[in-house]
Amino acid sequence: MNKFEQLGLNESLLKAILDLGFENPSDVQEKAIPLLLEKDTDMVALAQTGTGKTAAFGFPLIQKIDADNRNTQALVLSPTRELCLQITNELKNYSKYEKGINVVAVYGGASITEQAREIKRGAQIIVATPGRMQDMINRGLVNIKNIDYCVLDEADEMLNMGFYDDICSILSDTPDEKSTWLFSATMPQEVARIAKQFMSEPVEITVGTKNSGSATVSHEFYLVNARDRYEALKRLADANPDIFSVVFCRTKRDTQAVAEKLIEDGYSAAALHGDLSQAQRDGVMKSFRGRQIQMLVATDVAARGIDVDNVTHVVNYQLPDEVETYNHRSGRTGRAGKLGTSIVIVTKSELRKISAIERIIKQKFEEKTIPSGIEICEIQLLHLANKIKDTEVDHEIDNYLPAINEVLEGLSKEELIKKMVSVEFNRFISYYKKNRDLSSQSSDRREREGGAREANTTGAVRYFVNIGSRDNFDWMSLKDYLKETLDLGRDDVFKVDVKEGFSFFNTDAEHTDKVMEVLNNVQLEGRRINVEISKNDGGGRRDHNNRGGRRDAGRREGGFSSRREGAPRSDRGSRERSAAPRREGGFSRNESAPRSSRRSDSFSDSPRPRRTRRD
Repeated sequence: MNKFEQLGLNESLLKAILDLGFENPSDVQEKAIPLLLEKDTDMVALAQTGTGKTAAFGFPLIQKIDADNRNTQALVLSPTRELCLQITNELKNYSKYEKGINVVAVYGGASITEQAREIKRGAQIIVATPGRMQDMINRGLVNIKNIDYCVLDEADEMLNMGFYDDICSILSDTPDEKSTWLFSATMPQEVARIAKQFMSEPVEITVGTKNSGSATVSHEFYLVNARDRYEALKRLADANPDIFSVVFCRTKRDTQAVAEKLIEDGYSAAALHGDLSQAQRDGVMKSFRGRQIQMLVATDVAARGIDVDNVTHVVNYQLPDEVETYNHRSGRTGRAGKLGTSIVIVTKSELRKISAIERIIKQKFEEKTIPSGIEICEIQLLHLANKIKDTEVDHEIDNYLPAINEVLEGLSKEELIKKMVSVEFNRFISYYKKNRDLSSQSSDRREREGGAREANTTGAVRYFVNIGSRDNFDWMSLKDYLKETLDLGRDDVFKVDVKEGFSFFNTDAEHTDKVMEVLNNVQLEGRRINVEISKNDGGGRRDHNNRGGRRDAGRREGGFSSRREGAPRSDRGSRERSAAPRREGGFSRNESAPRSSRRSDSFSDSPRPRRTRRD
């Protein structure tokens, strides 16, 4: 039985839910929908981005609308054009079997005359950005004096963007007896002020802990020198071959600069910021949703309203100026119950910000080191092996096998595998030999907190294990699983790195025999776990019986250039760049580093001053 049937929704809505493939309501939906259907009340719902808030207010809103009345009955305010359009489309999908309900989007960057015309034809629900809505009210193009329902979605984001005065003005133009539903991820002072001023004894719903981070997102930081920030970003992408990420910068200039460097270096990347036209923004988001773009570099303002499933990582290339903003960034991943990772690239001077964020989100960060060149080579080659194994064979290739077999005649299976893998490995290894180590910087914070052992891995053993994110592990859950399975202490398993089909972790050398004996005799959902010792100093990997030997590799750091050989360079400066041929995945490696930001990195501990609205 579909659990939505127990919430009191009409048959037409349940039919739409079935079409959409929803099976079980999220926590916020399970709490909000019955409450809003039962009575007309004001409500404050605190829940993280990606927890299904649109459906939480959308289903009861549609059920309460009088389809025979063409006048505007509900107003939904959202912070950005993207979110406005997204909510509009979702409400239309929810009401597909409700005859006569019309939903109109009102936002900047489109014809105000056409939007007014659509409203005049009859719009029971208006979804609007505050700036455009205020403009239409001032021009007398819309009447919201008799609405029954007002929804403030992502309220903290709207206020953070400087819409306080607009929201107050809009709400003042609505009737006092309406029901107001406020949805927010955090509860800063300005949101509380809005609730106190315009709501009457609101019922409060909290999913998780107030202002806390999502339980499906793990948090990690990497300590680097300021000049190495861009190089660190590339290597983190290299170490996660299936990355599908949003990379956050603080300014439009930095966003554009980082995106241009990534594109020049061969990554599938694009910029999203306020200087783009609506058509450009739509084009970028279409490519990102279609996964033609794997690294979307965005400002906080432009990224608000991004609702894309299966984002694997959020990368904080620069930390935001305010702690609460980090919560919204990390909410772009780990959505709909899936696991995600929020990465912070940080310098020593910014370490105190990590502690400030931990206090707000009530979760701990794990400190990790930038992967070495040989670690990245190993990850990429294992990823390639998994990809080959999982590739479906199109038997059209059978027509070409005789010619292929003739070319490869005389090669043994082992020689063929070595040559095939070397197509990738040779390119990687030649680049990394030329680059320096980025992981040498140590963290005073880690040593203060008693984790010095992780900074100095002398006497530690690193393992490869054939389980990863496809087995529903992130670094936290895998660490817990390993500790429980091996009956080890809290700090005995460390440096856990989870990839799609495999992972790495460390223990002290004294636990090696136990790790190898126990894990190699464990099955996970019918599949045998295989653990081997990863020898990063020599680049090879061997199991407990010393199979495998060494890969012939010197120690090196760096990235893989994905720009094709001979391609023109658009570098405006005179720096020499090291490049290698383009490889699968579109990630490139380059020795240059971006200019460090001149903006202040400090978080303000005092109440935020009211902002003027930003575009």
